[in-house]
Amino acid sequence: MKKIYLDNAATTPIREEVITEMVRVMSEDFGNPSSTHSFGRTSRNTIELSRKSIASHLNAHASEIIFTSGATEANNWIIRNAVAHLHVTRIITSRIEHHAVLHAIEKMEHEFQVKVDFVKVNANGSIDLAHLNDLLSQNVPTLVSLMHVNNETGVVTDIESVARMCKAAGVYFHSDTVQSVGKIKVDVQQFPVDFLVASAHKFHGPKGIGFAYIRKGLAVNPLFYGGEQEKGLRPGTEAVHNIAGMAKALELSYQLMDAERNHITSVKEYTTQRLYAHFPDVKVNGVDSLYNILNILLPFSPEKTSMILFNLDMKGIAVSRGSACQSGSTKPSHVLAEMLSEEELQKPSLRISFSHYNTHAEIDEFVNALLMI
Repeated sequence: MKKIYLDNAATTPIREEVITEMVRVMSEDFGNPSSTHSFGRTSRNTIELSRKSIASHLNAHASEIIFTSGATEANNWIIRNAVAHLHVTRIITSRIEHHAVLHAIEKMEHEFQVKVDFVKVNANGSIDLAHLNDLLSQNVPTLVSLMHVNNETGVVTDIESVARMCKAAGVYFHSDTVQSVGKIKVDVQQFPVDFLVASAHKFHGPKGIGFAYIRKGLAVNPLFYGGEQEKGLRPGTEAVHNIAGMAKALELSYQLMDAERNHITSVKEYTTQRLYAHFPDVKVNGVDSLYNILNILLPFSPEKTSMILFNLDMKGIAVSRGSACQSGSTKPSHVLAEMLSEEELQKPSLRISFSHYNTHAEIDEFVNALLMI
């Protein structure tokens, strides 16, 4: 049975070129980057060349890129640093952020008594920028934390406007750009954010590696301690092969972005057409979503809803649900709960997320599988 992978917002297959580069680095650049001999210097050179490459794609300076284990670590680090070392006493965020952000902010609320304000979310899944502007009128040390592309709906936030609003208000701006870096061009000069984060496995790189962009001049303290790696900000021997793999993956994502975007857009449009043809009452959750994510509400009965992921998986098709069953009760997605009615939350919402590896033929099989449920 040929398997069909339509869950690329969760993680992406590693490109063959990236695997080749990582194997080369593991074979040739095995020295400890902190060692002063030639083996260590070779590994250090690989890291710094990777840092420069990543920075160039973001229009950033290499010194502004700090390698982490991924976006969860980077989000936690940035949010805690803003409170503990930048003296932020208030955080503005939304209820549709990734839990790596929401749970970190909740911890700051309890540990440091930080005031948390939630910007309104429109019924179409977008951030209410007018409400954000109202919230920014309070003159207190503030961090705004809003993601660029929502990981469930694909709805894109105008972070250029948000960044300029934050700059005018004199507050810090952090954006989780996990679902946008490698998919669209993110220019930190055009989008004057103070902090952003990314994970390699979202753009066909390896898991366990990501980075934080921290605008030059901002005070930053390490999240934990033990060594002088990453300018003393992120101790621990660097995973050279992962760093090199991430740099290679981002380089290829930029080189192939236009062609792959066109292909993925075609597959997404074909999916929408096929779904509407067979399920006229289907609803798209969110508007103006990124070209690789489609979140749909299906007009299925509760009986069909309870087994939909199992039935698709049995046919070798991987997608994600917009809600999850835990301990025998249906728990609505915290993102969709901000957008849908109670009645709609009882029906299945599927997140279908595409890559350049997907084909129209795979979509035909997916839709046929839904028809058989």
